This record gives sequence, structure tokens and C-alpha cells, in this order.
Amino acid sequence: MRIRIAVLVGVILLASLLSWLLLAKHGGATPSSASGSSTGAMSGALSTSASSSVSSESSSTNVYAHNLMLRKGPDFRIYVRWLRGQMVRTNRQINPSFDDPESFVLDIKTGVIRANMGDLNNFLNAGTIPGSPLKNIRLTGDGDQVKLQADLHKLIPVPIELTGTISAAPNNHIQLHVTKLSVLKIPMKAILGGLKVTLSDLFHPEGSSGMQVAGNDIFFDTQKLVPPPHIRGQLTGVRVVNPDLEEIYGNAQEALTKVEQWRNFLRLNDGTIDFGKLTMHNVDLIMIDLSDDAWFDLDLNHYQDQLVNGYTRMTPQAGLQIFMPDLDDMRQKGKGTQSISLEWLKNRNLPPPADVTSK
Repeated sequence: MRIRIAVLVGVILLASLLSWLLLAKHGGATPSSASGSSTGAMSGALSTSASSSVSSESSSTNVYAHNLMLRKGPDFRIYVRWLRGQMVRTNRQINPSFDDPESFVLDIKTGVIRANMGDLNNFLNAGTIPGSPLKNIRLTGDGDQVKLQADLHKLIPVPIELTGTISAAPNNHIQLHVTKLSVLKIPMKAILGGLKVTLSDLFHPEGSSGMQVAGNDIFFDTQKLVPPPHIRGQLTGVRVVNPDLEEIYGNAQEALTKVEQWRNFLRLNDGTIDFGKLTMHNVDLIMIDLSDDAWFDLDLNHYQDQLVNGYTRMTPQAGLQIFMPDLDDMRQKGKGTQSISLEWLKNRNLPPPADVTSK
């Protein structure tokens, strides 16, 4: 019996020795190293997954818009004929938010955007240019020709008139090349005789005001001058199309022709955004204008009123479709959403709010 046990043990030891020799000969890993390799691979996969998730969270949100009138503050609007770009966060740790226009920048790939000349005049007269002695600014033009009339406060108010041509300049700037400068209807160029008035005297650009004067040229940084959300991109054209100033980004003409008959909308996808108390990951959101107006009027200061008075649908992919009323129509009709009270929840005999059953 003892001999049989000894033989069996010997066979097991011999088999183990042969297995070890074969593994060593073919460069095989030991069980412990194989386990370590497997653990490393799993750790790497988890790291990749985690980094992918973080990347998805911090990635930019794609933006598409057609015939969107975006109110940027109470007295300034931009008219988006077409826009394809990205909503880029200004702080890596803070999500872009509709409630904080400073939290993101619109990086435009292709687009056509207009600003009303009247809005621009109001904006320029509201102290936008720090230290400027110009008052009562009146900006007009046609095509690439621009005329600026104003009162120059230098000892006494003096009416001035400036004419020039506008064009797109690098780094998202608009260049105004001054061809004529008149004071009291007296033509002058560059330094204006004994009055010693130059372009720098008219504007006094300070710090990061968004303006720069060089000789007979004035450069306007549209990203700094206008209210947020700020806009950047490859500016390829600028002109006056009365009553608006039009900016063209990229090659937008083909897109304009393609979407001419589309409804007015704003679409967002990918990345993360905040709106109100909600945060949406892997964004899939489209806002569609319910009115027949030429422009989809979206007010960033009151967008929640439009949201709650619209119609919301969830898609099979967990996206949101929001059909939004016109802002002016909503205000004129005094339309509002009735709150669901605790008393209503406690009493099944009370009817649902009228605005719920009407939908």
C-alpha cells in the first residue's frame, strides 16, 4: 500500500516538473504572472472606460440653428440665419449653462449671423467703449460702406462724421478702414489740422475693450464687444444688409440654400449642459418654433417661461423634443402654467390643470 502511494506521488511530482520545463522552454508565463497580466489588462480597460466617460462629460456640445433670434440681454439681439458649430465650455470644471451665458462660447464652423443696426447704436451709446468721448453715435451703411456720425466732446460738443469700408480681418475681427473724417463739415484726413484730432482721440480704446486703432484702421473684436454668449470662428465676410450688419463664417452659402425651407429650430447634441435645475448628459435636445414667424424668438433671460409653456416629447433614445411658443405671443396672451399643489395631490376628485388636459 505504501509503495503504491509513493509511486503515485512520484508520478505527480514528475508531471509537475515536466509541465514547468515545457512552460519555461516556450516562454510561457507562470500562473502568478498570467494572473498579473490579466489584472493589468482589466485595470487598463477600466481606466480607458473611465477616461472615455470623463471625455464624454467634458466634450463640446454640437449646435445647429436655423432662423434663430437670440436675445442677448434686454437690448441686444442676434439673428442666426444658419449656424453649425459647438458650444465650448469656458471653464473645464463647469458645464455650459443656459442660465450663465458666460459659461460657454459659440465656436462657429459655418454660419450667417446678423445684428440690427439700431441695436448696435443703442449698444455703442450705452458706454460699451470705455473712455470714448463720442456721444449720440449713429451708425449707418450699405454693403461694405459704413458711415458713423456722433458728437465729439472735446471742450465743447463737436459733430463729426466718419466714413470708411468694412471687411473681415484675421482672429475674428472686423476691420474699418477710414477713408474720410470730417469735423463741422470740414474734410480732414489723419491728423485734423489745428484741432489735433486722430482716430485714437475718438475712441480711446482701453485694456480689453475689444477695439484697436492702427493708423487709419479700427479693428473690432466681436467676441469681446457684444454681450455673451460670445462668438468665435473663421469670419470670412462682413457687410451691411439694411437694416442689419451681417457676418459670414466659413463657407455658409451652400448650407443656406439647403435649409431655406426648414422650420425654425435650435438643436444640441453630445457633451453636457445645464438648464434650470436639470443637467443633461450626452445631450440630445431640439427646440422647435411653433409659430409661423420668420424668426424663432429665444430669450436666454426668460427661456424657462418658453420651456414650461411648450410641448415636450421624449424620443425612444431618451432625447427631448420641445415645441416652443413665440415669446411675444405668450406674453400678449398672458399664458402661464398652473402649478400642481399638494392639495391637488391629496384629492383625486379635483380635475387636472387645464393646461395639462389641453395637451
